[in-house]
Amino acid sequence: MSVKIDVVRIDIPEGTNVIIGQSHFIKTVEDLYETLSSSSPNLKFGIAFNEASGKRLIRYDGNDGDLIKLAIEQAKKIGAGHLFVIYLKNGYPINVLNRIKNTDEVVRIFAATANPLQVLVAETDQGRGVIGVVDGYT
Repeated sequence: MSVKIDVVRIDIPEGTNVIIGQSHFIKTVEDLYETLSSSSPNLKFGIAFNEASGKRLIRYDGNDGDLIKLAIEQAKKIGAGHLFVIYLKNGYPINVLNRIKNTDEVVRIFAATANPLQVLVAETDQGRGVIGVVDGYT
């Protein structure tokens, strides 16, 4: 058995923040939508979630079409199961991070940033999984 490690650069347009995390349930997008939409009336966001079994769909939602599209693109690039990507505008991760972490199905947060970001993805014969991130230039 072997493992290959890919570095996936995440696009973060000016004025946006990204949150990348792991969850374990198909209802993730619905619950994260509720969490974000009830946090601030001005918050714009897009969410994408990669299923890990069955058809392995990318589920998505949000209230801003461009951010939804961006979240889908980045989730697809990463290609790891049970991964979610959230893009925010008109708000910051600090405003919603604890609420996201307290969502029952959320397992962990890998990054919450506006800095340049790379996701380290391990690939085995079973599939792909996030093993860490490089956040910023340090």
